[in-house]
Amino acid sequence: MKNLKLCLVGLGLMLLSLNSCSDDLDTKPKVELDLEQLLQRDPNAIKGLVSKIYGAFALSSSKGAGESDLGAGDNAGESPFLRGIVNLQEFTADGMKNRWGDNGLDQLTTTSNWDENNKFFRYLYNRIYFVVPQSNNLLSVLNNVTVPDQELYRSELRFLRALAYYYMIDCFGKGVIATENDLGSGVPIKESTRIEMFNYVEKELLEIEPIIPVKNEYGRANKSAVRMLLAKLYLNAQVYTGTSRYNEALAYSNKIINEGGYTLAPKFVSLFSGDNDKTAAKNEIIYALIADPIVSQSYGNTTYIVNGNLSNVTMPLADFGADSGWQGHRATKAWYGLFGTSANDLTNASDDRAKLFWTTGHNFEMTDYREWADGYPSVKFRNTNFQGSTVPTTFSNTDFPLFRLADVYLMYAECVLRGATGGSATQALDYVNKVRTRSNASTISASSLTLNFIIDERARELNLEGHRRTDLIRFGRFTGGTYLWPWKGGSKDGISIPDTYKLFPIPLTALQSNPNLTQNPGY
Repeated sequence: MKNLKLCLVGLGLMLLSLNSCSDDLDTKPKVELDLEQLLQRDPNAIKGLVSKIYGAFALSSSKGAGESDLGAGDNAGESPFLRGIVNLQEFTADGMKNRWGDNGLDQLTTTSNWDENNKFFRYLYNRIYFVVPQSNNLLSVLNNVTVPDQELYRSELRFLRALAYYYMIDCFGKGVIATENDLGSGVPIKESTRIEMFNYVEKELLEIEPIIPVKNEYGRANKSAVRMLLAKLYLNAQVYTGTSRYNEALAYSNKIINEGGYTLAPKFVSLFSGDNDKTAAKNEIIYALIADPIVSQSYGNTTYIVNGNLSNVTMPLADFGADSGWQGHRATKAWYGLFGTSANDLTNASDDRAKLFWTTGHNFEMTDYREWADGYPSVKFRNTNFQGSTVPTTFSNTDFPLFRLADVYLMYAECVLRGATGGSATQALDYVNKVRTRSNASTISASSLTLNFIIDERARELNLEGHRRTDLIRFGRFTGGTYLWPWKGGSKDGISIPDTYKLFPIPLTALQSNPNLTQNPGY
């Protein structure tokens, strides 16, 4: 049972109420209940309170799919955190495109004409600064009350706050560092640089690593989740700070592999199925964002991925556990072209991952990204159970594997190839081949294991999981004209884009709310 889901029931009746942080980040969050009194009366309520912060990464609100924690200005369906990560990490990159084009979505899917008024940048920015003060408020309350497992909950809240800040570092490059010590201050917080934010998140994670347990309930952070976030931070340190930290990235990858107790799921597709919390897939997933068709409904969790890749007209919805298809998302040949040059190549490939595209009635070439028939919808994520029968539902039951072991294996190999010490080329090759053979792909030789191979293997294995834009930037392939993909820069075959696009613009609403904030260069 997904225990964390059950804690979300009824939270709208008793939990924190907070305006969008871009409106008044410098002020104390508004609360409907005195949380100190609540926890003094019922110390066990802490689990429900913390679960709301967990839920903020997948849901629009604990009150239901039609309401938003961010206020009336941010659409409840469009503004959840996970939907923002898909929009900003996948549609802006090479593998996935969206055809709707509404109110700024075209800017993302064509990687062109970005500006500070795009609501999709605002949604992610606001969601980050919803998680941060919510976490701060609970951390402050925990200084004054006693609850069961107090240090565990404190470490989890600090992890969730660090996770939110990680996306701030990655996507926007700077921001404000607000902690529980800033609550109640009427003074706008100063802007922190990318390096300052990096150092803060690193310090937080290093401090909680010894405290947080090796094992925790499914859907809650444990020691490996903390180490994974550290490894991600260090893997991208060259981009974030100008100084490479591949040795540290490798060290933390090693700790996860050797001490986390995780194993690869025997079947790739089980990781993206509705029962991925119950099958062997659970043994690979390090940290998941939970979904449930009843308890935690959202148009912004994996419902967005599953339904967005389906069509009511041309696809058998029940085969994927859905009752509606939105005809929005299709992969491009930059992704499925890594498996072959035609639909037949994908169908006949031994690699199981090549078969997770719907090719019937669709064109290999994406001549027009607005045309549903151009490009192949990805059916990697589905709402069907891997084991047993499935009843189609409106909302998805498939948890989103934000961190999983296969990613760690590929990170290990990349760090070795980049010259990190503490690993070996033999072990790196073994890990990569473990990932490939799990999907019945052929093994590779040592001579084939290059950085170019790694960035392509990361696409084959991890696309649609929220890593692609970050990966392309780290490999020097996102901006410029060295690597082109369909509709990069708004052109069918792709054109060069400026280095400005390595960061998203700071939303205008944020700039207006805090005079200490400055716009990123080029916007």
